Amino acid sequence: MKRLIAAAAAALVAFGSACDSGTSGTTSLSILLKDAPDNIKSAVVTIDEVNLVGSDGVVVLTGDPTTVDLLTLATDALDLVTDVSIPSGSYQQLRFVISGGYIEVDNGDGTSTFYASEGYDELPDGVTATGELQMPSFAQSGLKVNMAEGSLELSGDQEILLVDFDVRQSFGHDAAGDRWVMHPVITGGELGATGGVHVTIRNGTGVTFALGTATLSLTDMNGTPIGTPLTPTDGDGDGVFEVDFGLLAPGSYRVLVNPPQGVTLTVNPAVPFLVTVTSGQAAEVGLTVTAAS
Repeated sequence: MKRLIAAAAAALVAFGSACDSGTSGTTSLSILLKDAPDNIKSAVVTIDEVNLVGSDGVVVLTGDPTTVDLLTLATDALDLVTDVSIPSGSYQQLRFVISGGYIEVDNGDGTSTFYASEGYDELPDGVTATGELQMPSFAQSGLKVNMAEGSLELSGDQEILLVDFDVRQSFGHDAAGDRWVMHPVITGGELGATGGVHVTIRNGTGVTFALGTATLSLTDMNGTPIGTPLTPTDGDGDGVFEVDFGLLAPGSYRVLVNPPQGVTLTVNPAVPFLVTVTSGQAAEVGLTVTAAS
């Protein structure tokens, strides 16, 4: 999936208002964590600590352990760090100290296999891991996220950083050892370089299709899904249903309409519909169902 760097998962790091705009002041820091799914059914990690590394050393942002299934964060963000006051200045790395985790892998026949790091005790009730998930040194040195521009300068009123985590590339199967290895493909860049897509869908004249029974989805130009399909909603009851796809890298995407099984829709303009996302903007897409059978 393409976000900033052809990624399938994302952590949103929001830097709040600075107490002092000079480098000798402090900056209020918040971190939201966001993700998106792959064929892996669950990807659970326990984050013990989040640090920011700068020229003056390491700043501990949080030491409260948080266990999260990354794949539940496709559309919602997790408040990982909120309003922590840190010294303004230059920072080169963000580090996640991860004490353990597990993944649930779809076997393709309706069953799953669980792979867990050594001694990890956060598996679902009644589940025993039959394979190993290796997480090299993440509990000691931490998972290191290098800044895309080499460093992050915290000195203004607000800065927002997007950290992309590619699920497809970050968990690899070692068939010889019957284990999976976590080798994260992850980097950081400015959130200001992202955009979104706002989609509306309505029924045309004489069409009575229940729009809330369909989902809308987004893919990149290779057909790779971006996040999960979303169900459109009509918040004000005017017959126009809406969804929002956010945190997208500039580029081209396709919007699809997915009706319930057994239903065929004719949509104007035709779908998949090509849409272009630009930095800091929400592209608008308006769809009309002209026939349903």
